[in-house]
Amino acid sequence: QVQLVESGGGLVQAGASLRLSCAASGRTVRSYTMGWFRQAPGKERDFVAAISWGTASTYYADSVKGRFTISRDNAKNTVYLQMNGLKADDTAVYYCAADPSWVVAATPAGYDYWGQGTQVTVSS
Repeated sequence: QVQLVESGGGLVQAGASLRLSCAASGRTVRSYTMGWFRQAPGKERDFVAAISWGTASTYYADSVKGRFTISRDNAKNTVYLQMNGLKADDTAVYYCAADPSWVVAATPAGYDYWGQGTQVTVSS
């Protein structure tokens, strides 16, 4: 079993930056695909970014490309999401996800493990 705990959310003004962290425990996620998703009130959970294991290839939703950066530190068993140029539309609960597959999925069904989420609120 893998446990994921997100941190780093908060209330910021438009244009600000935040860095979310996702600390994994239970087992190493060195060989797991890791992803970030977000869910705004009344909306579905949407893909934000993912990073593969091995080559650490990264993938982004078009809405965050160029503003967000996903990275991983295998020594710390932690994944990060650096968010720059935040907009009001980025307001949501952000979830970290992990999956032992080498396939990088952009849908929630592609991930076996989830954190409880961290709230990000961007005021305009």
